[in-house]
Amino acid sequence: MPDARPLRSVLYIPGSRPRALEKARGLPVDAIIFDLEDAVAADEKVAARATLAAALAEGGYGARMKIVRINGLDTPWGAEDAQAVRDMGVDAVLLPKVSAPADLDALAALTGDVPLWAMMETPLGMLNAPQIATHRLLQGMVMGTNDLAKELQTRFRPDREPLLTGLGLCLLAAKAHGCAIIDGVYNAFKDTAGLEIECTQGRDMGFDGKTLIHPAQIDIANTAFSPSEDEIDLARRQIAAFEEVEASGQGVAVVDGRIVENLHIVTARETLAKAGAIASMMEG
Repeated sequence: MPDARPLRSVLYIPGSRPRALEKARGLPVDAIIFDLEDAVAADEKVAARATLAAALAEGGYGARMKIVRINGLDTPWGAEDAQAVRDMGVDAVLLPKVSAPADLDALAALTGDVPLWAMMETPLGMLNAPQIATHRLLQGMVMGTNDLAKELQTRFRPDREPLLTGLGLCLLAAKAHGCAIIDGVYNAFKDTAGLEIECTQGRDMGFDGKTLIHPAQIDIANTAFSPSEDEIDLARRQIAAFEEVEASGQGVAVVDGRIVENLHIVTARETLAKAGAIASMMEG
């Protein structure tokens, strides 16, 4: 069974801002991407490493997954970011613009056995997603939809139709190789209705959660990517009906007029495991 650890809401936090790093300790978010890349100005990047290291050493982030996005290894800061993150005790290091497995090899040479995550945001990355997903240290993919749209020269559409091929290729690769996969950001952070629509689309597609740029987006993402009460109830009834038929050795399990097979039970148990993990995280 896949890891049931919740990744419904994954919030970017600038690694250079002590106030934001402090506030993040109290947010109901499943994972934090501590950002040393886009959210940090060039003249602050060196200092940001020390600021972030101090915040992580202080702790207080609880069960939230801690991921650090470094600068690309082709920049003046990337290699030193990677070496610094190796000793920060984080859950994973996130590399921007991964286009081939060799990019992850270069990072692993600096970070050792620290788990890796990949930003998927280039056309070449989409085409090489199956190979990237097989990397021995890769545990997650994050869709960089802003950069991907820029590279593809698409127009914005609420249905994201121009991006669906790339999103689908990465989803297939991640699911085939057991990686977590997180949907891209929704830029209009005050547009709650638009965010809800995009979260629902991402959940329907199979994403594990949504990357977020503002704390105001957390509750909508958490709700969208959590099993609903109806889904939990159906899962319980499917399992009960299947086990009853299995024990008697007779007939076929039917719930709400639909046949229940073993594949439905696998999904039902994953749903209950995810709901239990979310409940445990909230209690913690």
